[in-house]
Amino acid sequence: MAQVIPIDQQARSLPWYRHRWPWLLMLGPFLVIVAGSYTMWLAYTRQDALVVGDYYKQGKAINQDLRRDRVATALKLDVALRYDPEQGELMGRLDSPVKAQPGRLLLHLAHATLPEKDVQLVVQPDADGAFTVALPMLERSRWLVQVESEKRDWRLDGVWNWPAEREIQLRADTPSNAPAE
Repeated sequence: MAQVIPIDQQARSLPWYRHRWPWLLMLGPFLVIVAGSYTMWLAYTRQDALVVGDYYKQGKAINQDLRRDRVATALKLDVALRYDPEQGELMGRLDSPVKAQPGRLLLHLAHATLPEKDVQLVVQPDADGAFTVALPMLERSRWLVQVESEKRDWRLDGVWNWPAEREIQLRADTPSNAPAE
């Protein structure tokens, strides 16, 4: 005759690792350790591109940038940029009712998060203010655009979401909207 053992006694006679509850209780801390290890790996392998080392010096430079914005406003400058990916060219036009020979322009396209992808170009507008410059494939991103004179006495800047926006228009503020000191 077979001996009948109640279920309670069978469960008690099994070793601990054969029960479901210890494993279920250990699953939470194990997942926390895995997630923490992955977060630590991300922190050590990724560059902190948005951290500025000398924030005080950059803060002092803001006043100089505001003066350059006011000069652009006084000249009523307007820059239009358009990128043609098939030709690999960036075309632009500098307009100003105050006819002054602009000389060379410095064009800076700053990637929103990765400084190594920034593009700096020097362009020479013709007599009408139009210019074209070769530019390899422009990455799909949000670009911070800055156009300034070679002497760095004025600047225009803006944000360009490429390719959602095929072209960008940078305008100096009107005198009533110019930033105050």
